[in-house]
Amino acid sequence: MDEWKVPLFKIFHTTEDINSVVNNIKMGANWATGPDVGKFEDEINQFINSKYAVTFNSGTSALHAALSAYGIGKGHEVIVPSFTFISTANAPLFVDAKPIFADIEENTYGLDPESVVESITDKTKAIIPIHYGGCPCDIVSLREIADDYNLVLIEDSAEAFGAEVNGEKVGTFGDSSMFSFCQNKIITTGEGGAITTDSKEIYEKLKLIRSHGRLESHDYFSSTELFDYVTLGYNFRLSNISASLGRSQLKMIDEIINMRRNNARYLMSALDNLSSIKISVPQENYFHVYQMFTIYVNEYRDELMNHLKEKGIFTKVYFSPVHLTHFYKQVLGYNPNLPITENVSDHVLTLPMYPNLSKSEMDYMVSQIQKFFEVGL
Repeated sequence: MDEWKVPLFKIFHTTEDINSVVNNIKMGANWATGPDVGKFEDEINQFINSKYAVTFNSGTSALHAALSAYGIGKGHEVIVPSFTFISTANAPLFVDAKPIFADIEENTYGLDPESVVESITDKTKAIIPIHYGGCPCDIVSLREIADDYNLVLIEDSAEAFGAEVNGEKVGTFGDSSMFSFCQNKIITTGEGGAITTDSKEIYEKLKLIRSHGRLESHDYFSSTELFDYVTLGYNFRLSNISASLGRSQLKMIDEIINMRRNNARYLMSALDNLSSIKISVPQENYFHVYQMFTIYVNEYRDELMNHLKEKGIFTKVYFSPVHLTHFYKQVLGYNPNLPITENVSDHVLTLPMYPNLSKSEMDYMVSQIQKFFEVGL
């Protein structure tokens, strides 16, 4: 549909966002690299409480770079969920490693620690769990497993910027963490991502990998100095224009998260009387930022989705299992036993969620869901 009464998401922005980009353009220089990149990285560190941050042109590039920085490659295995966006699983393939799918648990939809342990072999080098839809996974248990088996833990926090466990920000439990700033995330630079870490060694490697392996003491575009190239690298840089947008978005982070959480509370209360659906409620010590609002539909998920589409409400299945895609099943030959992943994927439906989702939009959405189940099929 060209026009949705309630879209899946809207990008929350202000005049300051617009001005930050316009002012950056008007400088007439430093569009590719510039001072806002470093300032944005510093501000990410302050918010997450990490020592180092390196920005990238996407979360996918960031994951690729992280695995490269840790020396993960041919002959290595990386444990990932299949219930995720495909880049989580693809990242090991980028470095010639093998993704190994573990199952998820039903509360947070994150990696099940028991399944992770069962998946570990002598080739396992890393674990990449995701924090689904802004809800922390059981990252404390996964941190313990990584320590016990001497594995690298890289948090895929693409959807969970600002989420917390026991008052500690998601992104501080892993050896490194990836954040995405794609358009539908908590804050956005249009496209973009970052890696946070407390390791100076990894930080220095990430900077080389994102910019052609070039050893820089100054900005390449502003210096006459001859720079050396010391390793293989890529053009994974975030532009200065994008970083300026990220900085203005980050100023609103508390407001954005509060708006999302308030909307989620309203929807949960309004849908609470429907026995046909379930909504996962995180543990008390988990701070959910609701990048997505996902319901579990006991029966007739696809029929409900079609009904809502007819009424102008955009919903989407996040996620279909990666291991059932043509590439993984037919080309790579994957056939793992992931019963929880497949069951959850058959029943979940992500409803519209964005900071300025209005009460009238939510009431309309709720009424149409109620009507579907009241009228029946």
